[in-house]
Amino acid sequence: MQHVNIGKHAPKNYETLMALTGQAEHDAADAGLDKKLVELVKIRASQLNGCAFCLRMHVRDAIAAGETADRLAVVAAWWESQYFSPEEQAALLIAEQITGIGDQHVTRRPEVAPLSDEQVSAITWVAIVINAWNRVAITSHYPVAP
Repeated sequence: MQHVNIGKHAPKNYETLMALTGQAEHDAADAGLDKKLVELVKIRASQLNGCAFCLRMHVRDAIAAGETADRLAVVAAWWESQYFSPEEQAALLIAEQITGIGDQHVTRRPEVAPLSDEQVSAITWVAIVINAWNRVAITSHYPVAP
C-alpha cells in the first residue's frame, strides 16, 4: 500500500477527528475518569494495533500525567499484575474489546466493570477514537525515530 499522509490530503477529516478526540476526552473528565486511566486505554489499544507513533505519544502523555514506569511496563499484561485498580482493569478490558471487535465480536459490557454507564460510554469513545488515530498514523506511515 502506498503511504500517503491522509491528514494532509484531507485536512477537514483530520480536524473533525481532532474535535472528536477533544470531546471524548472532555466526556472522560466529566465522567470522573483520571487522565492516567485515559492514557492507559490509548496505550493498550495502540499496543494491540501496533502503532508505534501513538504508543510513543501516549506513553509520554501518561508519564506527564504522573504514570509510573512500572505500570507502563506491564500494561501489555495488565491482567497478570496487581498494579491496576478494578476501574483501570475494566477500562483496559473495554479498550481490548473495542480494539478487537472485528475479530472477537465482543459487544457486551464487562462483568467486572465497577464503572458507571457514563464512564463506560466515555472509555468506549476514547477507545474508538484512539483506534481511528492508530489507523491514521499507521496508514500515513508517521515516522517514529529517536
